[in-house]
Amino acid sequence: MSLPTVVVPARTGSLKRRYDALLEGEAGDSATWLTSQLHRAQSLANPLPADPQAVSAWTVQLAAKVGRHYADYLENRRQGAARQYFSNRAHALYFLQHVAPTKAVDGAWLFGTLRHWDDPRYHGLIRTYLEELGDGDPACNHVLIYRRLLASLGCHEPIALPDERYLQGALQLALGLNSEAFLPEVVGYNLGYEQLPLHLLVSAFELTELGIDAQYFRLHVTIDNTSTGHACKAVEALRQLWPAQDPQTFYRRVANGYRLNDLSLGAADIAAGFDLQAQLLDAFERKRTFGLQMHSDYCRIEGRTVNQWLAEPGSVKALFAALQRKGWIRRNQDPANSRFWRLIEGPTAMMFGVFSPYEKQLLHDWIAGDWQAPRRSCATGSAIESGLADEGSQDKKPLIETLALMAGARHASPEGLAATRRYRRITGLHGGHD
Repeated sequence: MSLPTVVVPARTGSLKRRYDALLEGEAGDSATWLTSQLHRAQSLANPLPADPQAVSAWTVQLAAKVGRHYADYLENRRQGAARQYFSNRAHALYFLQHVAPTKAVDGAWLFGTLRHWDDPRYHGLIRTYLEELGDGDPACNHVLIYRRLLASLGCHEPIALPDERYLQGALQLALGLNSEAFLPEVVGYNLGYEQLPLHLLVSAFELTELGIDAQYFRLHVTIDNTSTGHACKAVEALRQLWPAQDPQTFYRRVANGYRLNDLSLGAADIAAGFDLQAQLLDAFERKRTFGLQMHSDYCRIEGRTVNQWLAEPGSVKALFAALQRKGWIRRNQDPANSRFWRLIEGPTAMMFGVFSPYEKQLLHDWIAGDWQAPRRSCATGSAIESGLADEGSQDKKPLIETLALMAGARHASPEGLAATRRYRRITGLHGGHD
């Protein structure tokens, strides 16, 4: 039993283009590409125990280790240590947008298991997928929860991201579309992804501290638990799908699928890549081209009009320095004390609506610097009305049509949510949102 040989013409293109195509269900050469990524993963350390019988105990030990690290983190915070991930609110928004391509396909690696609804060995994996989809309840669908989070923060419009940010999402989608050929890798990837990581606990704590609704992160802390949650189901799936022949090769492929989780930057590394001033200058440099010739000439800053400042590429840094010398920006103070901030913030501000919430947050936190704003309470967002209508017990649309609506970009749509509920009714399989 070895990695499947698939002869499909290679298709060039960026990870973003591949991700978008997979999101729409276009498999293309994804099996060949997935094989290449698995060969890359073989160079990484194998974290699984040598004895597959020890996997269950090993996951319990992992969870206990995470618990100890989190307890140490909380104690350090009580002793006055700074936040570990997010230095300010802008930093958190940066992180939430940079992990969005992966969050937008939550559970996608398990999509291919749906067709095995009549095989009890797959039921744990299918239930995990259904729970990722919220069992068709829009209030519980993980992708929709994350979308609502971004929308509540004004970050729902996509921003330009490094191409590498699309790797994990593309891997998950490719596994879901090729699970028949890559079942051991799907089992292994699921085993790795569903272990409770420390970053979920820390992220939930620090987002709440910054007044950002951490429901998505808290949900995954509870649903992925090792006792009865997705981590437990992942171990059980390994046992149930264990083959009678060539188990060594199966386990080796499981381990390689597990390592796919480590091909891209982890959450902590993404958070560590944030540079407030660099992000601010990049954002305002992009905005600069839209502001050309849009300003009146009555205001001059060190002898130059705003239009003259904006006419020169790369001038934003020098403009901000001039605004500080002029006293329009007062660093390390409440941004309300800065005239430039007051031109941007508020419904009556002269530049109201010019900057996105993320751009404004970058500027706010850069001006504020060491100044600490009063502690804000966590926003809970508006109430979600699920309003699920009774679809009737006689709905017998073909199962294959239902499956298609539960994939990639479609399961979070109204049609996809209805298909998820229909699938549950037809198959009798239920997730954890009853």
